[in-house]
Amino acid sequence: MTARRIARVLLDSPLPQLDRLFDYEIPDELAPEAHEGVRVRVPLRAAGRIVDGFIVELDDEPSADRPLSEVESVISSVPVLPRRLYDLARKVADRSAGSASDILRLVVPRRMVRAERSWQNAERAGVPEVSASTAEWAATALASFPGAADSLTRGARIALTAPTAPVTPGSPAPGWVGILAAAAARLLVAGRSSILVVPDHRDLDQLEQGLIAHGLGEALIRTDAAQSAPARYGAYLRVLEPTPSIVIGNRSAVYAPVHALGLIAVWDDGDPLLREPLSPGVHARDAALVRQEQEQFALVFAGFTRTTDVQRLVDIGWVEELRAARPAAPRVVLTPLREGETGTARIPSAAFTAAREAVRSGPVLVQVSRPGYAPVLACAECRHPARCRACGGPLHAGARGATPTCSACGRRAEGWTCASCGGARFLLIGSGSRRTAEELGRAFPGIRIIVSDADHPVLDVPETPALVIATRGAEPRAARGYRAVLLLDGERMLLADDLRIAEHCLRWWSNAAALAGPGAPVHLVGVAGALGRALATWSQPAFARAELAERAELRMPPAVRVASLEGPRPAVETALATVRSDVPGLQASDVLGPVPLPTTGSHDGDVRALVRCDYHDGPALARSLRAALVAAALRGRRSRSRGGARATLRIRLDLPDLNLETQQ
Repeated sequence: MTARRIARVLLDSPLPQLDRLFDYEIPDELAPEAHEGVRVRVPLRAAGRIVDGFIVELDDEPSADRPLSEVESVISSVPVLPRRLYDLARKVADRSAGSASDILRLVVPRRMVRAERSWQNAERAGVPEVSASTAEWAATALASFPGAADSLTRGARIALTAPTAPVTPGSPAPGWVGILAAAAARLLVAGRSSILVVPDHRDLDQLEQGLIAHGLGEALIRTDAAQSAPARYGAYLRVLEPTPSIVIGNRSAVYAPVHALGLIAVWDDGDPLLREPLSPGVHARDAALVRQEQEQFALVFAGFTRTTDVQRLVDIGWVEELRAARPAAPRVVLTPLREGETGTARIPSAAFTAAREAVRSGPVLVQVSRPGYAPVLACAECRHPARCRACGGPLHAGARGATPTCSACGRRAEGWTCASCGGARFLLIGSGSRRTAEELGRAFPGIRIIVSDADHPVLDVPETPALVIATRGAEPRAARGYRAVLLLDGERMLLADDLRIAEHCLRWWSNAAALAGPGAPVHLVGVAGALGRALATWSQPAFARAELAERAELRMPPAVRVASLEGPRPAVETALATVRSDVPGLQASDVLGPVPLPTTGSHDGDVRALVRCDYHDGPALARSLRAALVAAALRGRRSRSRGGARATLRIRLDLPDLNLETQQ
């Protein structure tokens, strides 16, 4: 009996019912190019169309009565999906109740023909060399954390608090950049690759500069969403080459299929940018943990603070904690707000005096909570919040005397009058970055004022005297650090309706405090208690441990896993019934809802339910949710074929908190 060549293909489709391997026969004329990992086009009989996919496996089977469709064409002979990457995508998708194709869509860039041909014709680089001086520097840098070198060699999971030395542009990298670069250099000497994952482009720029400064540029591959499509695809093809490399990138870089992986380091895992917004919404930290179990390499979680997620892993012994031989911390001063203080609003006299003295010798950083001028307006007569007459959204002012604008719809509030009392005058409530800059400009005549926020980001500031007003996360770098740091609006930041707001605030303040120069004062204004003490004593892991203990008592994440189910009420209730029968350890109090969702246009009338479970029940919950998702998709397909409405079920696992509004 003759045999035929079979390709098992993963379809590039968002439909959950198609998240499996399909068998196709390979025609003889395509056999020379149809290798594992290549892109192909195949027919989908159910839809009567041609779809893209990847060959995951090849097999031979006897010709039999089983009818099989044939592979339509091979898009490219370059194998862009190594088996280890498919296995990782499959495992991550199964853990998050998602589809493997959704994971791979984030990792494998779309094909760029010119970039592919250029890569095919280019001369392959040899194994990158690490100079003796770089290897010696790396060993010295790692020695500041006793046991770090041994932990990297044996592939341990590590949590560490990074040193706070500022990163100076154009010079060899100290601080957090230096410790990550040293770890990557040590692994490169051993012929192993490293992946360094950071939240945004500013961190990438710092990391790239530091690696190049230490002679590691030859092994460096940068990959991020800001690159052009050809550049990103070219970088991905370089990653596939069988030589050790150092890959730096944002959240999707954690999946990079490098050769001989020896290290993944995730910097500042509390940053929300490291959580993928697209389905299935997997955090880079969780993907790294799954991959470490699969491939056995060193895994490092580093930051100036400690998330409760990582602290949970430390507490159960899954991650080991490394401490610096000589811990260094900024000089934090807890500065209370007192009634009757004179001087610039929101800045106590002690902090104001420190800023006045420090600015004579260099830049001073002032962190504020909000951008803009006056983020909130009220009626000057009755103090009622000023609302847009068109949509009811809050109004804000972009400058003193400017016509207010609605924060929701963007309309200008020309001729506004208060709906409560008829008043026509506004009261400015709160101070954004620009109003703060205006106030400090009057208080510090002759001093340059620099504003850095999301609309006008500033990456670096010079050593000359200046007041730098920055929103949280937009603080520029200063060579040799700031002469003083003022952290304002702490009480306002803590008012946010968020389970993790204290954890977030500690991260924002720690990252800003780490920018201070040696011995420079850091004034935390208006915050005391355990949170203030944690910053003042630089004991963020202890604060994370206390936070985690409180959440465990209340069964709040990350002490438990939490899933969200959204969709029409019948679909959500059917899924909940499936979950209750499939997860025996689930308690009645662990199912919250369903409750109606706010009106959202295409999802009017939808509801939401939350399900929480212990980690040992997580795999069963993920399987049950995935089965419910597939069943709902099949029911929706049958309903649409009969002319009914589309019934979609949307699922997310591992929500960071239980606040329904923050999950919208």
